[in-house]
Amino acid sequence: MRIIPALPYIILYTGIIFTAGTAGKEMANLMDNLIFENLDPEKYRIICSRLIAVTNRALCSRPFLEQIKRICLLRPKAVILREKDLPEEEYRKLAKDVLEICANYNVPCILHSYPETAIELNCPYIHLPLFLLQKYQDLIPYFIKVGSSVHSPEEAVKAESLGAAYLTAGHVFTTDCKKGVPARGLEFLKNTVDSVSIPVYGIGGIKIDAGQLNMLLECGAAGGCVMSGMMEI
Repeated sequence: MRIIPALPYIILYTGIIFTAGTAGKEMANLMDNLIFENLDPEKYRIICSRLIAVTNRALCSRPFLEQIKRICLLRPKAVILREKDLPEEEYRKLAKDVLEICANYNVPCILHSYPETAIELNCPYIHLPLFLLQKYQDLIPYFIKVGSSVHSPEEAVKAESLGAAYLTAGHVFTTDCKKGVPARGLEFLKNTVDSVSIPVYGIGGIKIDAGQLNMLLECGAAGGCVMSGMMEI
């Protein structure tokens, strides 16, 4: 196996080594595909250890649950099941399947927007936009970890005071998800990180890219959140 030089600020991947069984075959197939696409599989796993995958099934060319398996094989920090366009009942059905897949690969799955569904499904992680974090204060004690989305240092301070254990802050770079809206930039990210004592992950225009990840880490961020790159890998 070719040895990849250590990248500044990046912790080398130390997760499970797949050697046999179904998971091993799936990992081998994925690695073969990445090599075929002229991507570096080892570097992908190193980078993904500091990235949170954020889902958007509209971006998938494959069946959504198949894509979740591919993401989990790369061992991201976590998977946030966003899909906030779904009514709660449909979201619950999808979440049940995604939680099972993530559990099989030992990847934390964070549900989004629907804390009552998360409680029903025994999911200890929830991500809430700031207005929902305020709304569902009585449900916060049911969770091991609660995250929130913020767009300014002031919002970050507010979210931390409401019980958030980590934050996503953006959008840092230009992104198609917010066409025509100027990126807030790295200075915004650093100011947000400096305003709180909890981990902050940059979001918006983030790619599975070592150079870009290092920019986030140099701002003091814990890592980044990737949507398009994870949905298309």
